[in-house]
Amino acid sequence: MTQQPLTSPEHDRRIDYIEMPATNIATTKKFYTDAFAWQFTDYGPDYTSFADGRLAGGFQKAANVQRGGALIVIFALDLADAEKRVRAAGGTITKPVFSFPGGRRFHFTDPSGNELAVWSDR
Repeated sequence: MTQQPLTSPEHDRRIDYIEMPATNIATTKKFYTDAFAWQFTDYGPDYTSFADGRLAGGFQKAANVQRGGALIVIFALDLADAEKRVRAAGGTITKPVFSFPGGRRFHFTDPSGNELAVWSDR
């Protein structure tokens, strides 16, 4: 989150930050660094924030993760490469690549059990 007040109309009524639970902060950071090259800033042992170059968020320490909330979808120029990176980083594919009206995507869970998706229009 920003330290300065947001006064620009471009920020008004926009999603500004996403927080997700993580059962292990270090493992979560490694996964998203390896799979998507996200950058992290730690705020103690139980919280880390991330920046993906477009949106920011954080992971807070949690005893467990419950799937079924909002689905966070990540864009990738190369869907096959993204899937390869997710698998190599320790993610589990929960829905293999499928087509939908905007392109193709797959779903995965991170090491904590959060379900996300990756899509591409290519």
